[in-house]
Amino acid sequence: MTLVALSGGVGGAKLVSGLAGVCGPGELMAVVNTGDDFDYLGLRVCPDIDSVLYAAAGLNDSVRGWGRENESWNFHHSLPQLGFESWFMLGDRDLATHVLRTDWLRQGATLSEVTARMAHALGLAFDIVPMSDDAVRTHVDTPEGVLAFQDYFVRRRCEPLCRGIRFEGAGTARLAAPLARQADAGAVQGWVICPSNPFVSIGPMLAVPGLRDRLGQRRAPCVAVSPIIAGQAVKGPAAKMMAELGLEVSALGVARRYAGLIDGLVLDRRDAAQAPAIEALGIRVGVTDTLMTDADSRERVARASLELIARCG
Repeated sequence: MTLVALSGGVGGAKLVSGLAGVCGPGELMAVVNTGDDFDYLGLRVCPDIDSVLYAAAGLNDSVRGWGRENESWNFHHSLPQLGFESWFMLGDRDLATHVLRTDWLRQGATLSEVTARMAHALGLAFDIVPMSDDAVRTHVDTPEGVLAFQDYFVRRRCEPLCRGIRFEGAGTARLAAPLARQADAGAVQGWVICPSNPFVSIGPMLAVPGLRDRLGQRRAPCVAVSPIIAGQAVKGPAAKMMAELGLEVSALGVARRYAGLIDGLVLDRRDAAQAPAIEALGIRVGVTDTLMTDADSRERVARASLELIARCG
């Protein structure tokens, strides 16, 4: 089978690494959000792609949740000495990824080609594909004006009120060719929406017409894993955004957000009481401990996702 996982952020990277552990070689394709991508000091930075690469290769910093383990910060700490406001942290090991990606892109490679090259170099046995090779950029509408995503997320630490989200370029972006080929050939036998932020991780992907169209016409089941546990996000601003956008901060709120796109939703055990209300939406429910703290727990959530796909098939 080919399983397609839609991923963004730390939660998405964790589940992708779990799926990679339970799927055979060539059975998994991770499609990753690129709405967070931006150019910093002349370098193309792709935070969500790198999170998946590092997590799947066992190189991620499990304490911080982003970047590489055993990182050093000589480059970052040198910037203020030269008069530069160093608000975005690039570790020395991480820097190598951005330098090579930028150089290969300038030589004419697509982001899909660059990502595949890096995944192969790291020995990964599954495909990692950006949602599009065309530029899509997430912007957050706040009382202070419209902020580019990294300004909102990193520089301002998600402090401004979120009044809306825009995806510049999404309407004309083309779906990355590797996924388009699989979907159009009918080779996709299951879809998983990872426990990523529904608005700024999954939202940009669904804003690309080619992806939303193929999900809408899917012949294989699609399940999601809730990023909300007991009314809170494990990491990131998902709960804050849901509340500020007037949505219920719960697994049921996530189900309502994805209604019509998914056939099933994996909930944490602490949210099991919401199962009847979710099933009333026509969405089947799977229940497990969805907090992913190590390889075993990541594979547990991966298996729960695959079991729910089988039930929805």
